Amino acid sequence: MILKLDHIDKNYVQGRLVVPALRDVSLHVNAGEYVAIMGPSGSGKSTLMNIIGCLDRPSSGTYFLDGKNVLACDDQEMARMRLNNLGFVFQNFQLLPRQTARENVELPLVYAGVRKAERVRRAELALNMVGLGDRMNFNPNQLSGGQKQRVAIARAMVNRPKILLADEPTGALDSRSSKQLMNLFARLNAGGVTIVMITHAPEIAAYARRVVDIFDGRISERAPGR
Repeated sequence: MILKLDHIDKNYVQGRLVVPALRDVSLHVNAGEYVAIMGPSGSGKSTLMNIIGCLDRPSSGTYFLDGKNVLACDDQEMARMRLNNLGFVFQNFQLLPRQTARENVELPLVYAGVRKAERVRRAELALNMVGLGDRMNFNPNQLSGGQKQRVAIARAMVNRPKILLADEPTGALDSRSSKQLMNLFARLNAGGVTIVMITHAPEIAAYARRVVDIFDGRISERAPGR
């Protein structure tokens, strides 16, 4: 089991009020799974993704990532966990506007201390994997929304993470680009990549092999509505 959350609670304090965002959430994901977490705005799905992504800590509960106790790590160790185990894809791409596609993809390798020649080689392989081998030297403003998101996926995959985390990855895309992106995710998953995807759209969740619903901070599971 690559991801194991048990009895996770997350509370936020607003003045004298304690506002629960997650309530007794348990979620287990095996290596190679493709899981969609689906819920409306305010349901707690982004809070859950932040905890899975080692960007936030729960108020209580346990979290093991690839057998390691995440919540026993200090902030520096959690940063290493993110770098070595997780790749992130965001709704709004989060590309550096003055860097080329290849330079954007290289960034996780820079943080990991990989030498320049190896960074370039791996970034070029990742961009070829997502079908952008002919756009390596383009800046983000020269790319379509779908192409920007493919650059973001190449960046997420370049450090060979154990899990790809995608937060509303089609939210800024048209229907054609969304379908192309979901087909790319399906190919990555078929190749053994574990994917956990946040979405509010049933038609996007249907691409996953497993769907987890979240509402008012509580989760339930169902078969995907394909």
